[in-house]
Amino acid sequence: MAARKKLTKAERIEDLLTRGVVDVVDRENLERALRSGKKLRVKLGFDPTGAKIHIGRAIILRKLKAFQDLGHQVVFIVGDFTARVGDPSDKLGKRPMLDASAIKENLKRYKAQIGKIIDLEKAEFHYNSRWLSKLTFGEIAELAESFSVQQMVARRNFKERWEKGEEISLRELLYPLMQGYDSVAVKADLELGGTDQLFNLHAGRVIQRFYGQKEQDLLTTEMLEGTDGRKMSTSWGNVINITDEPSEIFGKIMSIRDELIGRYLALTTELPLEEVRLIEVGMAKGMTNPRDAKLRLAREVVTLYHGEGVGEKAEEEFISVFRKGELPENLQTVQPKKGETVVEFMVRAKLARSKGEAARLVEQGGVSLSDERVSDPHLAVEKFSGAVIRVGKRHFVRIG
Repeated sequence: MAARKKLTKAERIEDLLTRGVVDVVDRENLERALRSGKKLRVKLGFDPTGAKIHIGRAIILRKLKAFQDLGHQVVFIVGDFTARVGDPSDKLGKRPMLDASAIKENLKRYKAQIGKIIDLEKAEFHYNSRWLSKLTFGEIAELAESFSVQQMVARRNFKERWEKGEEISLRELLYPLMQGYDSVAVKADLELGGTDQLFNLHAGRVIQRFYGQKEQDLLTTEMLEGTDGRKMSTSWGNVINITDEPSEIFGKIMSIRDELIGRYLALTTELPLEEVRLIEVGMAKGMTNPRDAKLRLAREVVTLYHGEGVGEKAEEEFISVFRKGELPENLQTVQPKKGETVVEFMVRAKLARSKGEAARLVEQGGVSLSDERVSDPHLAVEKFSGAVIRVGKRHFVRIG
């Protein structure tokens, strides 16, 4: 593989402020600070509301890495307090409060996943319960004077719920105050977030001004579509997690719509944008096969999260399995239980999330046993020892 051109500092700053970026406030001030060589405190907060990070959420982490690579200080805010309140951003329904045990469980694997992207030894981690739990009612009341009810209700998600007559909790209205106070606590120079976070990020500027601090700059990144074309969301199951097995990541990427290839290349890989544009132009003119572009995309993403050489190996396996009909290496073997049906076996072998889903897959003709389509969801599997059960195009398990 040919070595990639090394960008100058000016080119890296331009890439930092444009690639996958939607909003920059204040662009002129931020660019001046970046060119001056000043070490910025770059804040990113996350509420541990789930156990896995998908490549859509990783976009902002990769942006944070770019700041870290330029020598800036990464500051993570672990929202162990705000997660109990629930961020209403981009939510069209009231979000449930998480209890402490759920938050603790979700936090367990977060650092390991973030460490696939960020140098954790050079990053700061702060838990916002340290300061938010100590605020008095009087202090909260003073902070609340910085915003009006009209401002809050005018937010798109609140506005739609208000017009539908749906409940909006007072705790949800307080969320921007808490996120904004985090910026005061860590003296942030810049805060990153998704486009749905813009109101909360601006709250940080308002509250820093209230406390006499210099207002932080803001940068928001694009949101990524999932494998089905909708916004990537764990609740919709259209995600590609950075901890997924290489073959799983590869297969999921190969299933995305052709029109998303360019966006995925730009937002989820480190390919130079100039190269991404050439691939897009090639596909538009019919000179580049979208399948080949997807192979390149899948290889790049797998390599980012699993290391050099793994992307190439995943590609070889994909081609062997899906073009030549061969079985993947290291095929998992699961021992059947006495009297176990194919539907029950599929759930235990993690080929389906529930018996209902497994039954639907059988009904739709998506399950085969020794290359024969399974039509009976009550079929007993123990008599098929050694056979391979296949679900869809890329899920295989050998019956022990």
